[in-house]
Amino acid sequence: MPSYTGSRINTLEHVRIAMAREEVAEFTIESVRVLDADETVDDGLLPELSDEALLDLYEAMKRSRRLDERAIALQRRGELGTYAPAIGQEAAQVGTAYAMADDDWIVPSFREQPALLVHGTPPDRILQYALGMEEGGEIPGGEGGLPPAIPVGTQPLHAAGIGWGERLQGRENVAVTYFGDGATSEGDVYEALNFAGVYDAQTVFVCQNNRYAISTGIEKQTAAETLAQKAIAAGIEGIQVDGNDVLGVYRVAQEALDLARDGEPVLIEALTYRRSMHTTSDDPTVYREREEEAEWEARDPIVRFQVFLEDRDLLDEGTKAEIDERIESELAEAIDRAREARDRVDPADMFRFVYDDLPPELEAQLEAFEGGAGGETDG
Repeated sequence: MPSYTGSRINTLEHVRIAMAREEVAEFTIESVRVLDADETVDDGLLPELSDEALLDLYEAMKRSRRLDERAIALQRRGELGTYAPAIGQEAAQVGTAYAMADDDWIVPSFREQPALLVHGTPPDRILQYALGMEEGGEIPGGEGGLPPAIPVGTQPLHAAGIGWGERLQGRENVAVTYFGDGATSEGDVYEALNFAGVYDAQTVFVCQNNRYAISTGIEKQTAAETLAQKAIAAGIEGIQVDGNDVLGVYRVAQEALDLARDGEPVLIEALTYRRSMHTTSDDPTVYREREEEAEWEARDPIVRFQVFLEDRDLLDEGTKAEIDERIESELAEAIDRAREARDRVDPADMFRFVYDDLPPELEAQLEAFEGGAGGETDG
């Protein structure tokens, strides 16, 4: 059989050289920062927020962090199930949620305590969810949000559908969904971005790039320089922001929400760092170096914003003490309410409300459970 390899290569090279080349598109990803870690402030980008609003942002971040710290302690004592703290990511969530309107939808994953608190979910509901109570996933008022999504990357699809539905109904409400860098490796996220772009969904996608999907570093998730550029293939706007800069996040979220209300969905990549464990079942010391953690500790979003407020004489020791006392009191009451709700639950309900007609094996387990056998049956 004769070989055509050489002539084939020459032919392809000739075609490649002869082919007319034309640039059909060009893209740029902007990165935004208002408040730098070295206390530098870009006054030109500083959002118009009252002194009261600035203090609200600070208190919201501190409330979320203390909730996480208290929840971790409760989990270590055996009172809570697995818990996913958002320590270090408060600015990325508080900044976006604070920019939302009351009627906007929040579509969270499993680490959105900061955003949920800002959007009106009481802390005792968040604790109830960690106690295994489905009531904890309810959004106050029954509208404007979905319960936490445990499967990675599924909730952006829901947000795209909600955003499309709002547009079809002629309403201005926006669906804001949160996910991590690891979720961008899931096909669901690409499908959601693409769907939102095609149907002009009123949706804002917030990717919190905290550098780790459990133990998998960002360098193993993508070869792209940014995650914001994932928006390009979907034909929607993509922008990157310093996720530890609450002012920058708020500024970007404001603009993204305005665009989304006009049917222009946006993907925000918030560069941040998960300072704690992925969940209370995780040990980050196995896959992270102490030097890296120390580097990001110096960029802590709460400390950075606190310095900003102090420099503007908006925050002194007395005000900090008042905020801390208020938060501790609120959380103590929230923990008491969550415990009271837990004590009202009948554990046997986990058998009763799974099937309409209970299968024989579960019927036997329910009888054993109620009989004090701890759910153990023969066979």
